[in-house]
Amino acid sequence: MPLLVDLAGREFAIELTGSEPPTPVAGGLVLPSGRVAILHGLGDALFYRHGQNSWSPCGWRRLSEPPLRIANPKRRLTADDTIWDDPARHHSSAVAALQGDDGQVLLLGSLGLGTPRLSADRDTLAGWYEDDGAPWFLAYGSEQEVFDRYTDQLAARLGRSDRQAGNVWCTWYAYYEDVSEQVLNKDLASLAGLPYDVAQIDDGWELAVGDWEPNHKFPSGMRALTERINAAGMRAGLWLAPFIALPTSRTAREHPEFLLRDAAGQPVVAGYNWGTSYWALDLTHPGVQEHLTQLIHRVVHEWGFTYLKLDFVNAGAVPGVRHSGGHREQAYRDAFSLIRRVAGPEVYLLGSGALLLPSLGLADGLRSGPDVAPLWTNYATDDPSDAMAYNAVVNTLHRLWQSRLLQVDPDIVYFRSRLNLLTETQMGWLRDLATICGFKAVSDPPSWLSADELEHMAAYLAERPEIVRTGRYSFVIDGRTVDFTGALRPGQQYPIS
Repeated sequence: MPLLVDLAGREFAIELTGSEPPTPVAGGLVLPSGRVAILHGLGDALFYRHGQNSWSPCGWRRLSEPPLRIANPKRRLTADDTIWDDPARHHSSAVAALQGDDGQVLLLGSLGLGTPRLSADRDTLAGWYEDDGAPWFLAYGSEQEVFDRYTDQLAARLGRSDRQAGNVWCTWYAYYEDVSEQVLNKDLASLAGLPYDVAQIDDGWELAVGDWEPNHKFPSGMRALTERINAAGMRAGLWLAPFIALPTSRTAREHPEFLLRDAAGQPVVAGYNWGTSYWALDLTHPGVQEHLTQLIHRVVHEWGFTYLKLDFVNAGAVPGVRHSGGHREQAYRDAFSLIRRVAGPEVYLLGSGALLLPSLGLADGLRSGPDVAPLWTNYATDDPSDAMAYNAVVNTLHRLWQSRLLQVDPDIVYFRSRLNLLTETQMGWLRDLATICGFKAVSDPPSWLSADELEHMAAYLAERPEIVRTGRYSFVIDGRTVDFTGALRPGQQYPIS
């Protein structure tokens, strides 16, 4: 029997499988765990899709349009929760929303773990859990109001972080896997005196993904590197992918018991990168937990890194048969909690490929989209999770509501003209969005920049402007109006400079 509820002066019919009645809270209702269905009456509304992890597409689509999703199955396995993909119906992870013709928004969001999923059509907005146990939050009102009230509930139940990364310089978009101690020694000398707070070493330093010791390109070792970074006036940051291992890694070969298995006993492929598939670790296995403990202790307390970029962590929540028999999102959160506990409260933890709800209260920042490659779009692909600046801008704009819970990391911005296909307009959008997020990261070596580019970069990093949000895609930055509508307009892929 449907239950009629009043939300901000509008009546909705809801069906619940949970036995508890709805509970009024500030700005909405808390609904019991189980399946929830709302007869929304909004017709061909706009649907907000929230991606499962950092790289999963987010955005608004009209219900009469095709669902926003990753079509390529190999890429979908890497960058989304592929078992819940639906090519025919609009679907979402953790939270979804509908906006009617009057601009008001109906939001349904999970308040806990259990792999919450949602879907919608022209009649119904529904939510359910793979593993029941957490309640739901239901609200109706202005877009900002309903998302703010949702984040209030999440912060109270799962936690939040106020820590700021500061200005970050990272190696990835200059050197990719070709980073070396020799190159870094030159860069660190030129970074000294610039307004950077962190110098972060990305992929390419390790023996192999899964084997977290320095390779031959770092003959002096990692402790010597952190000392050079600290001497240049910055905190030392390091890239890790602690929840995965390549099949060729020593860890996978010597400890097959560490690998997450499927029902047939085969290692679970969590995605594809580095020209191959990679395997997920069973984060509930005692040996893996000891492996993680030793890794984080070594990186933080022996080597001295105080900023950790934890990448490909969505692999910790892929389906599989776990040693504990527990649910996959709980395994992810418990492993993240272990990392936080061993690292200590002062270490900044950035999640990439991260899940929002299981990361709250543990991570300080989350990447908000795919990599910002130095090109706006790629003519060879329309995959919304591929590395390109356009995709990163789209995803970040649609995750800004998360900034009340932790830092939203839009990835890097560019100042260089070398090896860069972005126009000045496109680079300006990236910089303005990073300013709005309060997370400024650059990968340009100072030696790659002209005198004007270097001056522009230093001035940008030093700026702390006043920001006022005036609409979904519009802002005022120190009195200057910034509107991202042009960047997102359908078919607008190569805007003029």
